Parts: sequence; structure tokens; C-alpha cells
Amino acid sequence: MRNSSPENTPSLPGTIHLGLLPEFAAEPDALFILWKDHTAVAEAAEINQLARSWGGPDYTKYSGGVYSPEWLWAKITRIARCNEKVTQAAYSWLEHCDWITLELTGQPLAELKRSRCAAGHKAMWHPEWDGLPSEAFLIRLEPKLAGLRARLYQQTYPADEVAGTLSPEWAEKLGLRPETVVAVGTVDAHAGGVGAGITPYAMVKVMGTSTCDIVVVPPADLAGRPPVAGICGQVEGSVVPGLVGLEAGQSAFGDLLAWFEELLRWPLTAVLARATSLDAKQREEVLQEAERNLLALLTEAAQALPFTQSPVLALDWVNGRRTPDANHQLQGALRNLTMGSSAPEIFRALVEALCYGSRHILERFEQEGIVIRQIIGIGGVAKKSAYLMQMLADVLGRRIAVATSEQAPALGAAMYAAVAAGCYPSVEAAQQAMGSGFSEEYMPDPARMAAYDARYAEYLAFGEFVEATTPGPDSTASLAGA
Repeated sequence: MRNSSPENTPSLPGTIHLGLLPEFAAEPDALFILWKDHTAVAEAAEINQLARSWGGPDYTKYSGGVYSPEWLWAKITRIARCNEKVTQAAYSWLEHCDWITLELTGQPLAELKRSRCAAGHKAMWHPEWDGLPSEAFLIRLEPKLAGLRARLYQQTYPADEVAGTLSPEWAEKLGLRPETVVAVGTVDAHAGGVGAGITPYAMVKVMGTSTCDIVVVPPADLAGRPPVAGICGQVEGSVVPGLVGLEAGQSAFGDLLAWFEELLRWPLTAVLARATSLDAKQREEVLQEAERNLLALLTEAAQALPFTQSPVLALDWVNGRRTPDANHQLQGALRNLTMGSSAPEIFRALVEALCYGSRHILERFEQEGIVIRQIIGIGGVAKKSAYLMQMLADVLGRRIAVATSEQAPALGAAMYAAVAAGCYPSVEAAQQAMGSGFSEEYMPDPARMAAYDARYAEYLAFGEFVEATTPGPDSTASLAGA
């Protein structure tokens, strides 16, 4: 984010996203950096090492004890080191949800109310140390970060508060009145928790390309306890004001199945490209047919396999492990492949691995004293794959309800906005009035649970074996030249 005023001060309007300027059009580092960009693994490792050794607060304390390359400080530090042009031009940095708020309201940057959710879960913001990590810590991490903390923020706000009103420009574009209230931004998954009807000790599983597992707990229930270890943060007000939001998740969920689908599609695409017996239109039609049906056919074949016929075992770490205990140097793996292993068997092993990864997260919460009383599924996978959802219920040994809304994060955002606009007195009241309820439920099958228990133990042992041969999240030894 650059300020376009000559004085380059945050108090004046005119902030511009660097990526929208012609001179930065070819600079990927000037654009928004997607969470799944893990190029800052080495920087995250340095943050973890420094937080435990520098003599001041451990700023990873409320981030599960392990800072991730998916988050703000790791990404900023990497760009500060590898892209001088962007570093020199950038005045400040924003999470996407904050930039949207700034864009819609047209406010000066200094007046922007930053998201409590994004700050707490991604930037190590916490009231215990008066906001963001200290200037002394950041300079020790990377001297080029000097002065940046003062150009960011100290206060943060929950998503049910008023951030401002629509700018005249956006009011005209959207056909709304300029006095339309804009609420403080938030992260989509956390809004999805609200839209799904989250209550204390319910876990909302936001199931798409990755997963986010969202839980809320009354602050009094956490008093005197150490922070929950190995998750993606605990932040009061990040989901529901007055409650502590806890986040965990898997870095690849739908993405794991999409990877396997793409793997199987590759030979078909390559062969069709040289198929002289088909014209271009016919080749495209065949490819589209494969795209529409491949996962459905794999699912059908996997369901038809004898339940006891499950020699193949997989790990779901193709995009690293988000939780428990973030380690994005980990990779996926398959075990027990034979000449008889089929695509449906491998597909089932991948689906099982996703479910075992989910169970590992659930067990971590409960080991840390956060007993999960209800599980709610939202997102594309939850709505589209009854096969995966039933297996998940069997592996977890829990009932899973699926929210009716096809767009639970958007519904949650509307609930926040309704509170900010004064339509309801609280997020809970908005949930009661606007909630969509549940459309499906999956009950665990006791006949399958024991078998999955045994397979889950194998999954954990396999994971330990793979992890023992992989550098940990605090290791930079293998990253020379990264």
C-alpha cells in the first residue's frame, strides 16, 4: 500500500494498492499474496526461533506456538529481503479484508479500523503486548522492517462494528445510498462460522480447497490456562464479540482431491491433444466430460470397494501441515502401494487421510481442554460429497450437521453488517433471526468406527515416520538459498 500524497503521510487520503500502478504491473510481490504461497518458510522458521530466544515475549504464544509462512509477518519479511523495489515503495501493508474496507469507504489510511480477526490470527496482535510485536523484535528479525510497526496499527476491531460508510464513488457503482454502513472486515472462514450458527464449543468446519476449523469459547473458561498449543490462534472477538475465537485447519482438503483428479486427467489431455481421429471441438467435449465426471466416478468406485480392502494409506500433507503444529516443509505420502493398487483405492486412501487429519485436529483441541460438543460443516466439500462427509462422521465418531446456506461466509458477513447497522443488538441475535439451519446430518456408523480407529493409529504412526525425516518448522538448515 502506497500513499499517493506528496508528504507520504497516513493522515491524508489517496492510498493506492501498489499492484494497481503501471510500474508494478509485472511485480507479483506488489499484488495480494495468497495464503497458500509458502515461499516464506525460512522466514517463518526465523520468527519461531527468535520468539523463543530473544529475551522478550514469545509472540507466537497465542498463535499456537508456531508461526506459519501463510501469515503476514513471514510474507512481509520475505519481500523485504528479496524485492527492494516493492519494499521501498510500500508505505504500509493490509490484509485483503482491510483493503476492501478501505476501498469501499474511501477513508484515509490512518482512520481505517483494522480487523481484529486478521490481526490476531495472522499478525500476532494481542492486548498482552499492546498490539503487534514490538519494534525491537521486528528489527532483530529484519532491519528493513524498521518503522513499519508505527505505520500499521495498534487498535483492532470486531466485525460487527461500523468502519464507515460507502464512498460516493462506490455508492454510485453499487446503486446504494452513501450513508450505507460498512462494517469492519474479517476473514471469510470466521464469518462462515457465524453464518453456520456457531455457539460455544461447536466446531464449524469450513471445507473447501483447505479447511478452517472454527471454535468459540467464553473467556472465563480459558482463564488460568496456557494458550491452546498447535492451532492457528486464539483471539477474543475474532468470531463472536465477547467470545474467544480459536482456529485450526488443514492446508489441503479439496485441493488434495483436485490434485489427484488433475494427475489422472493429464494422460487423457496429452493423448487427446494428438488424437487425429477427433476434431478440436470433439476433443474439448471429451475433456469437459472427464472434468464433470471423474471425481464422481472415483467416488462411486471407491464406495463399491469392500470395506476391509484398504491396504493403501496416505498422508494429507501435500501443501504442508497447518495444524496441529504447523510445519509446511512436510509433504504428502502414500504407503502400501502394490501392482494391484487401483485409482479408486488410492482415491479412498486420500479421502481417509483428509478425515484422519480432521480427527487429529479435533483430538488436539480436546487434549488442550476444549471439548467439542457439536460439529457443523459448511463449504463446497460439505455440500457436494456425501461420501466424504459420511466417512468423516465415521472417523470422528461424531454427528455432523451441514448448514443449509450455500454461502455461509456471506451470510455471516451479512449478520455482522446487520449488527453494525443497528438492525440487531448482537451477533447472537442476528444469528437467531437470519440463520439458515441445517439441511443434512451424518451419523457415525458403529460398525465402521473400530476399523477406522485402527487405520487412524496407522496414519499417526506413518506421519511420525515421515516427519522424523523432514526438517521441522524451526529448521532453516535445508533452506539454503531459499
